[in-house]
Amino acid sequence: MLLNSDLWVGALIRRAEIGGAFATVVKRGDDRAGTVLVKIWDTSERRARVYTEAFGPDGDRLWIQPVKSDAESEIDAYIERQRGYDPDLWVVEIEDRQGRHFITEKVEGSGSRE
Repeated sequence: MLLNSDLWVGALIRRAEIGGAFATVVKRGDDRAGTVLVKIWDTSERRARVYTEAFGPDGDRLWIQPVKSDAESEIDAYIERQRGYDPDLWVVEIEDRQGRHFITEKVEGSGSRE
């Protein structure tokens, strides 16, 4: 992430709010270099997803879904495990009727919702 984590998270929340979604910081991490997890709750389909930043095969940064399930319990269990490993972790939750993630950077997979 080129921006400090707190600035990036603030911009993500603002984009979500402008788009009509609800977004909040569930856990605040390190302001400068904390890893960010973005949990999406699709309120119309009642499904969850989670995204985290990673490096693709070409070495470029991109956002991936580390958990392929859309069950909220499995997403929450993954997030709790990551919180145990990384005390600097940020967790942002977005609730949106269309299940959009509002991440403007490259997201793995062509079926990703913006």
